[in-house]
Amino acid sequence: MGSAPHLRAVLALVALLAWPAAGGAQDAAGGAAGAGAGAGAGPESEDSVRRGAYLTAAAGCAGCHSDPKRKDQPFAGGAALRTPIGDFYAPNITPDPDYGIGGWSDAEFLAALKQGRAPDGGHYYPAFPYTSYAGMSDRDARDIKAYLATLAPLTRPNREPEISFPFNFRFLLGAWKALFFEPQPFAVEPARGTDWNRGAYLVRHLGHCGECHTARNLFGARDAARELAGTLNGPDGKKVPNITPHPENGLGAWRASDATYYLETGFLPDGDFAGGAMVEVIESSTSQLTDADRASIWVYLLSLPPAPGP
Repeated sequence: MGSAPHLRAVLALVALLAWPAAGGAQDAAGGAAGAGAGAGAGPESEDSVRRGAYLTAAAGCAGCHSDPKRKDQPFAGGAALRTPIGDFYAPNITPDPDYGIGGWSDAEFLAALKQGRAPDGGHYYPAFPYTSYAGMSDRDARDIKAYLATLAPLTRPNREPEISFPFNFRFLLGAWKALFFEPQPFAVEPARGTDWNRGAYLVRHLGHCGECHTARNLFGARDAARELAGTLNGPDGKKVPNITPHPENGLGAWRASDATYYLETGFLPDGDFAGGAMVEVIESSTSQLTDADRASIWVYLLSLPPAPGP
C-alpha cells in the first residue's frame, strides 16, 4: 500500500465525526453486538431505512456507484473499473425511474444483488460483485433497497461497458455462471461463535473483500485456492495485498488493535497510510462500521490458513 499523506487529515476527520451506534445482537448474518462509529443506526436497528444506511456503507455501495469527479451526484454511477477485458462503469442506483432503480420491485433488486440477473432477464458481468452478495440475507438486501429509495433521484444516464470481443456478448455470461457461480446463502457455523460468524459474513459477502484481495483465473473467476492471499493484478491492474495471517507477507504480525484502527482510520502499523482503492473503502465503508463489526472482521481473518501471496 502506498503513502497518501494528503488524505491523512480527511480520513482522520471521517473517523472523528462518525457518530455512535447502539449495541445489540441478532442473527449472525444480520447483525453483531457492540457499539462504535457507524452510519445510520447500526446493524441492530429495527428501522429498515436506518439499518439499510448502515448496510449500504458496509457493502461499499457509495465507493463504486459514485463518480469521484461528481461529488454532487452520490450513487448516480459513472465510476470506472478497468479490467483485463475492458472498462466497466458503475450504474445509477438512485430512485430515478428511468436511469436508476426507482421502478424495481424487491424481487428484481434481490435477483440483481444475489443472482446477477437484470430486471429484463439479462446477466450482469461479475464486475458487479453478486458472486459475493449472493450470500447476503434477504432482510439485509431489502433494507439496503429501502435506504436507497430515500435518496434523491438523479437523472444521470448509465454508460455501457467498453469491453473486447468476444466478452461483449452478454449471453456468454450464462455459461460463465454455470461454470463458476453457485449462489448459496451464508451458513452459520455455531461452533465458531458469534464474532467469527459475523466477520465471515462481512468479509465473504457484505463487504465482498475477496473480490479485490483474491487472484482470478483466466476466465475472471476467483481462485478459491488463493482466497484473500492478494493479487498482482487487481482492480485497475494494481497490486492488492495479502490479508491472510501469513507471517511474512500477510497480516500475521498485526495485532487486533492494528487491524481495527487501520479499518477505522487508514493508518498502517508501520506509520504509513492506506493507498489506492483502499482509501475509498476506508472512507466510505469500514470507517462507518461499528467497533464490534471491525473487530469481528479481524477475528475472521485471523482464523484463516496463512497463505503466501504478493
